[in-house]
Amino acid sequence: MVSVIASSVRKGNVLEQDGKLYVVIRAENIHPGKGTPVTHLEMRRISDGVKVNNRFKTTESVEKAFIDQATYNYLYQDGEQYIFMDPNNFEQIPVSGDVLGDYAPYLTENMEVSLSQYNGVPISIELPARVVLEIVETEPVVKGQTASSSFKPAVLSNGVRTMVPPHIAVGTRVVVQTEDGAYLERSKE
Repeated sequence: MVSVIASSVRKGNVLEQDGKLYVVIRAENIHPGKGTPVTHLEMRRISDGVKVNNRFKTTESVEKAFIDQATYNYLYQDGEQYIFMDPNNFEQIPVSGDVLGDYAPYLTENMEVSLSQYNGVPISIELPARVVLEIVETEPVVKGQTASSSFKPAVLSNGVRTMVPPHIAVGTRVVVQTEDGAYLERSKE
């Protein structure tokens, strides 16, 4: 274990509190105009999956657990399990859907991910920050509509709904953030 200040904690980090391990689902630093800045952490207890919310002063110390982190390739889904392979020794490891959470729809075959394990048990995963997906459903382009700040709903090839600019049509490949599914730009590929 190593002590770090609360404001340096990020999504995917593993913390120890009261002898239990927690994986950080969301970390937000809040700086009110008046008062002490705080770090709000939404965490999932690794042992039983219970979610907890904690607030710390940004300068408060928290215990960060030592975990094994390695690059794996995503292979396929087998029921509730997702199978990943270590590219160095070709060893396959099953990962529960609970560990993936909202990231599951963004997995594509052979995608490189960073998988964190504690005592050989997968506890958290980091996907690339951006992925390229195709628009499979959206309203048609309306001639004369400006591409200013207006957005329209669309469905991506992985089934996730997002908002896109009006000029984006069905079949267009776009770049989206894996963290929240937000549209970033039209793909250059």
